[in-house]
Amino acid sequence: MRISRRELIKTGLAAGAAVSIPSILKAQAAPLEATTVRMVNYSILQSFDPIFNWDGVTQDHGLAIYDTLFAPDSKMRPQPQMVDKWSVSDDRKTYTFELRDGLKWHDDTPVTAADCIASIRRWGKQSVGGQLLMERVKDISKKDDKTFVIILNEPLGILIDILASPLYLYIMRERDAEVPPNEQVTGNIGSGPFEFNHSLAKPGVSFTYDRNKRYVPRKELADGLAGGKVVRVDRIIWENIRDDQTAVAALQSGEIDFMRSPPIDLLPVIESDPELSLDVLDPSGEVMYLRMNCLQKPFNNVKARQALLHLVDQEAFLQMAFVDPKYYRTMTSLFGNGTLYTNDENIGWFKKGGDQEKARQLLKESGYSGEPVIILQPTDWVQGSSVSELLAAALLKIGVNAELAASDWAGVAARREKKGPVEEGGWSIFCTTESNSTRANPHVNVTMAANGEKAWYGWPKFDEYEALRAKWPMIETIEERQALARRMQKTYWDEVGTVLLGQFFQPIARRRSLTDLIGMPEVLPLWNVRKVVA
Repeated sequence: MRISRRELIKTGLAAGAAVSIPSILKAQAAPLEATTVRMVNYSILQSFDPIFNWDGVTQDHGLAIYDTLFAPDSKMRPQPQMVDKWSVSDDRKTYTFELRDGLKWHDDTPVTAADCIASIRRWGKQSVGGQLLMERVKDISKKDDKTFVIILNEPLGILIDILASPLYLYIMRERDAEVPPNEQVTGNIGSGPFEFNHSLAKPGVSFTYDRNKRYVPRKELADGLAGGKVVRVDRIIWENIRDDQTAVAALQSGEIDFMRSPPIDLLPVIESDPELSLDVLDPSGEVMYLRMNCLQKPFNNVKARQALLHLVDQEAFLQMAFVDPKYYRTMTSLFGNGTLYTNDENIGWFKKGGDQEKARQLLKESGYSGEPVIILQPTDWVQGSSVSELLAAALLKIGVNAELAASDWAGVAARREKKGPVEEGGWSIFCTTESNSTRANPHVNVTMAANGEKAWYGWPKFDEYEALRAKWPMIETIEERQALARRMQKTYWDEVGTVLLGQFFQPIARRRSLTDLIGMPEVLPLWNVRKVVA
């Protein structure tokens, strides 16, 4: 008989004692080695190219096996990583970069300046920050095997910030970086602190990462994604355990050490176990939002997008997804909650409970005529699945022919690539998340661009907004950027490329024997982690 999560919690609270979920997995004959860490991410890895695919799990993979020229520290300040020394000319147009000693690919060949140049060019076609940089690049050339130069047509004061910002500029071998960015690199050969173990890869089951014995860490202490990437275990295994109850049971029994996204309704169970700990690794929180396909009906019409904006009752969605108010809060600013650029411009659409009648009116004005609206529902992400169901119900109430397209997250990630109509396998809406902190960086945040087919999934095209966003990198003072942020937000909420569902704080769950995890927005660094066995 399967025990429901809520019955387990109810039983524990009534008894006033800790609850332990009976182990569903076969017990290990012996405890795990201190040199091996087993983890469960929020989805299984299916795409291995972090430039081709921006999914969070793929970014974790990229961070493990590749290295970066620069990296943000814990205060989001850019620091050299693969770069040893760099300089800029007096006219601020020529940047010279010299690689540090000891950089080698996993196949034991040296990393060269040519690898870096090819990687920059490939990344520059995909990343919003990269596109901004490449629009100003006159030339990128090699001086010698360890040195390369970026020459600009005009100064770009945030160049180093861009090189250190998401989407991360992962350095690949030249031959891999020459693969078009709309095609996947599959070699998994990097120069980072972990090596992908091809022989132990079990697609759909688990992926294994071994400590890269060739890797030479920087001498500085680890600080955010910067500093020395010192690997303190021999092996990390990402297990695929999609059933939440089974995963928590495995965590309690010691069969796994870490769970990236434990279900909210099982947090009391985890909190009651003295061997387990809950931690929020991204204190800035995350943003949950809806993305609409602006190329296809009905959301190619601004009135239909506005209807969705008015329809959403943020508190209802947040409560459905995260249960306890201590884990969520509403959000109205395009620039996130509590950032330097958070503001209240043009937020009249926000209303407690939403505004169903206003949404119905706007939908009618859009000329909607009953075409199907396909909502991509990730069945292996509990919060995303619940939100999708609530959205479908809300749309049905105002006369929308809403349909759920259920699949795992990998299926969502694959289908959202399609720009065509739903009858050709396309989509209308999907739900996703990102770090709240990235909302303060519209010049590099890919989801905040609205430059049509170059934009992120949904491909909004708002020319007035883009003209304002183009000014952002040139403005030097915070006060001027705050004024610009208000103008950008006003325009954006008139056009609506994203519908906010709110901010949340998702804790990770770990065994107390696993320590020294690095907390950063968006990604999970695997270096620095320690495992202590009593």
